[in-house]
Amino acid sequence: MARTRKPVVEVRRSQRRRRTVSAYREGERVVVLIPDRFSRAEETEWVARMLARLAAREERVRHTDNELLGRAHKLIARYLSDHARDVNPVSVRWVTNQNGRWGSCTPDDGTIRISHRIQEMPDWVIDYVLLHELAHLVVPSHNAAFWELVSRYPKAERARGYLEGISAATGLVLAD
Repeated sequence: MARTRKPVVEVRRSQRRRRTVSAYREGERVVVLIPDRFSRAEETEWVARMLARLAAREERVRHTDNELLGRAHKLIARYLSDHARDVNPVSVRWVTNQNGRWGSCTPDDGTIRISHRIQEMPDWVIDYVLLHELAHLVVPSHNAAFWELVSRYPKAERARGYLEGISAATGLVLAD
């Protein structure tokens, strides 16, 4: 679903920036970073180009809650089929209020929440986080039985390393 409103654009010029141009969202605003030496015509051209790139990237990574739930059911069938009766999430959804974790699960009511911050990560990382939370519907704690379930995912160790790298690179401190 494309955005219908034209975004508010803030252009930030930098004397240190020589050739590169980048853009990102800051709330409802799009910030475009350009070299200070760009002419107004170059600025206009690059703003349009970066808005198109940003929109294309956001469209590629936009996942709905329904897609996430469908993905959860595929992971259950593939990796947790022997626990299918125990693993029946009531809801699986993206949330924007998880700053200290990639996902969370409430086994008592069967709800799973996945941080929107992983939407742009590779699918195998999203699947790992989702399977991690699904495993909590079977084993609520992080004991050996829990990790045995999570390790059924072939890329579990790789995904953990990826997430640890992101955490270290961004200075993010996460709850265990």
